[in-house]
Amino acid sequence: MRRGAGDPCFRFDGGVVWRAIRTPAGAATMRLSVVPADGAVDAGAWGPGAAWALETLPALLGAGDDVAGFVPHHPVIREAWRRHAGWRVPRTGLVLEALAPAVLEQKVTGHEAWRGWRLLVRRYGEPAPGPEEARGLGLRVPPAPDVWARVPSWEWHRAGVDQTRSRTVVRAASVAGRLEQITDLAHDEAAARLRSLPGVGVWTAAEVAQRALGDPDAVSVGDFHLAGQVGWALIGEKVDDDGMLELLEPYRGHRYRAVRMIELSGVALPPRRGPRFAGRDFRAM
Repeated sequence: MRRGAGDPCFRFDGGVVWRAIRTPAGAATMRLSVVPADGAVDAGAWGPGAAWALETLPALLGAGDDVAGFVPHHPVIREAWRRHAGWRVPRTGLVLEALAPAVLEQKVTGHEAWRGWRLLVRRYGEPAPGPEEARGLGLRVPPAPDVWARVPSWEWHRAGVDQTRSRTVVRAASVAGRLEQITDLAHDEAAARLRSLPGVGVWTAAEVAQRALGDPDAVSVGDFHLAGQVGWALIGEKVDDDGMLELLEPYRGHRYRAVRMIELSGVALPPRRGPRFAGRDFRAM
């Protein structure tokens, strides 16, 4: 859920996870920690959306994720699944929360996208509700849909977000109510509804589905690194998106789960064959 180490909506503090979210009932701050002796998660929540946050906590922790049918054929995936057998696909139920930062991450480096997210949330989000401990962490709740729609062009520019991406976020915010309704749809139908929004393609829809909808089969096709990483882990060579999908076909229904196991396996990325992409100077945009 975290968008870079400086994400204003997320803090990991001494084994405690803090999240600031905007629920259908309003802003909320969540505090989560594991109690190993009890095999439990200790949770607290504050703000108008606190009850909603606690009611949906099991889904956030993957309680609704069904691993039946997942057979880790490949040794890399099998070993990762053995070491991370408790990992489950989360489901936040919050579409715009996942969509806005995913749009900012389109076709730019993570560093660029996360910088923009930090600037916009700090400028247009609101202080997270809760105890003094939470306020001391500087947590911010993501902007409300009507606030996203009012961000002026120069602030998008200052955040390094071009007009295409800013327009997509504003457009999504204008139909936020209808977007949140896709959580009640089947995964395929929800993904199609997402892709019907101009500016939202297969990659963005998958990034949202993995977080907001708990889709274990959503593959981030079009990712700059993912196909190469999957190919390198499974056959020892880089592949393109078509090659990646072919390699993941035995895991259909659980392809995101398989990809996540590859990411958690520790297998190194394939060696670089060119200079590192330096990103763009937003001042020249």
